[in-house]
Amino acid sequence: MISANLSAIFYLVSGVLFILALRGLSSPETSRQGNFFGIIGMIIAVTVTFLSIGNFSSGFVYVLVFILVGGSIGAFIAYRIPMTAMPELVAGFHSLVGLAAVFVAISAFLNPEAFNLGNPGNIKLGSLIEMSIGAAVGAITFSGSVIAFLKLQGIMSGSPITFKGQHPINAIILISIIVLIYLLCSTQSSSLFWILLAVSFLIGFLLIIPIGGADMPVVISMLNSYSGWAAAGIGFTLENTALIITGALVGSSGAILSYIMCKGMNRSFFNVILGGWGATDETSKNTSKEQRPVKSGNADDAAFLMKNASSVIIVPGYGMAVAQAQHALREMVDTLKKNDIKVSYAIHPVAGRMPGHMNVLLAEANVPYDEVFELEEINNDFANADVAFVIGANDVTNPVAKTDPQSPIYGMPVLDVEKCKSVLFVKRSLSPGYAGIDNDLFYKENTLMLFADAKKMTEDITKNL
Repeated sequence: MISANLSAIFYLVSGVLFILALRGLSSPETSRQGNFFGIIGMIIAVTVTFLSIGNFSSGFVYVLVFILVGGSIGAFIAYRIPMTAMPELVAGFHSLVGLAAVFVAISAFLNPEAFNLGNPGNIKLGSLIEMSIGAAVGAITFSGSVIAFLKLQGIMSGSPITFKGQHPINAIILISIIVLIYLLCSTQSSSLFWILLAVSFLIGFLLIIPIGGADMPVVISMLNSYSGWAAAGIGFTLENTALIITGALVGSSGAILSYIMCKGMNRSFFNVILGGWGATDETSKNTSKEQRPVKSGNADDAAFLMKNASSVIIVPGYGMAVAQAQHALREMVDTLKKNDIKVSYAIHPVAGRMPGHMNVLLAEANVPYDEVFELEEINNDFANADVAFVIGANDVTNPVAKTDPQSPIYGMPVLDVEKCKSVLFVKRSLSPGYAGIDNDLFYKENTLMLFADAKKMTEDITKNL
């Protein structure tokens, strides 16, 4: 057992390490170091929590066993999961964080003596408020993350799902949650506690189903924030400093990231967090158009255009991730650079299925960081580039975002790929992107469609360079 003062010092150290972890994760160059700081901080926090307990009983043996089992399962999944499934994994883990917060809240409510919170029916008011908020946010996080997982996995449609009266119903449910928390704190009724949980689970489903695929990276970030606030709320209930610090850091950083991404996409932050409040019947429909004639080519055609270019801009997307083509792409770029062709990468903030998805894939292929540019840094360069090589990116290159007010992605900044002299678009078919809409870029005069697996096409182009 360690003293309370020493525990506080170690919790402070772990908190500092968590802050350093967030700082490290802000850049691909320092992300490994950031992860290391986060791991060390969590090890310290968990160890100190156990050592602070004092009297160990047989129950703690079971806790240790479950930690080992859960940790082993988590390590196995993290080791085996492909990068393409990382967004689904993150959504799934967010749901578990929310569910854990709910279970802790249930335990504290049913057996408050074990947590030094008072007696059943006579729980400390402050603890009950914290417990109620933590449970509500945790339930919303769980059910919302489940819907996000289903959308990302393709089990549920990525298009917005709306119904008549959706917004008033959501508003009524959100108000009822506030009222239920107030009544629960006033009466400490167990029935109200269970009703609160049920209503919170329900609103989590209803908030996420109207959000379309184009906004899914924001949803992932938002749910990450929710899971942090749920953990912080439970941390106050348990009077655990490390849990409060960690939850607050995750919650605030997730909220800030969501806000930044919304600004980059020209989306209203509140519309997104309120479950697609801005979505209408017109913007929620699948707006796929009848397919029009396109120009298609092969690897020889693409290689010819690239060999005669002075500058090439690579636009990676989810299709590259699915095909695991990042290494083949790096080899192609290396060949181009040997021929004195200037090459750069254009990354859209929401390319892929989660924030930073493309950056991680390119880093995995050892692409130099100084060749990778975000949308606002490179968008003006497309007009002066000879070739744009789009490998699996769809919605983030769609010009309708600038021209069609009825489009679900209207107003979202997109990469100005169509301004290039020549556009090479690698895709398996003319199927719409995750947002469920047709891409007008396919039918531009300067676009040459390369229908093939992204990895194989890239390898074939490299052979012909």
